[in-house]
Amino acid sequence: MRKLIAFDDDTFDKLTQLGRDRMATIQELADEAFADVLKKHGIPVDLKDALRKSAAIDRAPAKSKARSGPVRKAKS
Repeated sequence: MRKLIAFDDDTFDKLTQLGRDRMATIQELADEAFADVLKKHGIPVDLKDALRKSAAIDRAPAKSKARSGPVRKAKS
């Protein structure tokens, strides 16, 4: 899917230079940036991430149940 994104001249020049320095295209820089934004907000980027997150959610309640027993103070 194609979408048009506008950059001011200064930002575009800096992105172009960064792409040259890293030998990457603007598209590759954009893909990396958007993947970082999704990761920051806890949204899986691909199937592998979604499965990893799903497995972590399934394991989380089991750990909390094991620790939910009464808390005893140590004798001094």
